[in-house]
Amino acid sequence: MSATDPRDPLDPAHRQAAHAVRLEWGPTGAAAVAAGCDVAVVVDVLSFTTTLTVALDRGITVWPYRWKDSGAAAYAAERDAVLAVGRLEARRGQAGVSLSPAAMAAVDGVERLVLPSPNGSAIAFALAGLGCAVVGASLRNAAAVAEWLRPQVENGALVAVVPAGERWPDGSLRPAVEDLWGAGAVLSHLGRFVDMSAWPPEARSAAAAHDAVRARLDEELVACASGAELVDKGFGDDVRIAAGADVSPVVPLLDGDAFRDAAARRQDGQGA
Repeated sequence: MSATDPRDPLDPAHRQAAHAVRLEWGPTGAAAVAAGCDVAVVVDVLSFTTTLTVALDRGITVWPYRWKDSGAAAYAAERDAVLAVGRLEARRGQAGVSLSPAAMAAVDGVERLVLPSPNGSAIAFALAGLGCAVVGASLRNAAAVAEWLRPQVENGALVAVVPAGERWPDGSLRPAVEDLWGAGAVLSHLGRFVDMSAWPPEARSAAAAHDAVRARLDEELVACASGAELVDKGFGDDVRIAAGADVSPVVPLLDGDAFRDAAARRQDGQGA
């Protein structure tokens, strides 16, 4: 449905339809602001898009998928790919790669991976059907994603940035500050090249939130609720890896149903 369709339950204001660069939270927000956009940028710092970035740094092709879906094993088998498990499942001794940036940095012999997650991966999987390009961004590759976006935005592309957020025990969305910072990192870098004044307050506020903690991101990421939870569970290395600002040149672009590095494709002369 378009924003002017009388059957559309959302007001155009909530779709941020007047803006070329938009920001909204979670799967419902993603569907709202990405409809009609050229590019959707999904941000899930702890940990889907960070793990995704590490995987592509290592030359691994990644398929996103829904979380705890009984069809995941068959989906992976059809693609001759390894199916990743959750961090705690891996700790309990289940075979396979896990949704852990630190574990992904040490994985060996994996070239094809299905990487489910309850937030970022599920959102990317759902956005694949909207007809927009889907990109994964984290603190590690925010500058690379912004540089990839720059010529598209300058040429009039519509961009939706989606901080994935986390979940409360009842399943409702928990806006997560680390995803606000990750989204803001992309937007702050992009704002160096394009005029931010026409962006909605949601997007400009995300950039300002990132800039406010830029100099101490590692400390703030450990201290925030999601980071503290992971540290308490023994996954402090995941938080440390997630805090590595702008250390990766990869741009994970959903190519068909799998993420591949758009930056590498461009360097190879294949375009975006």
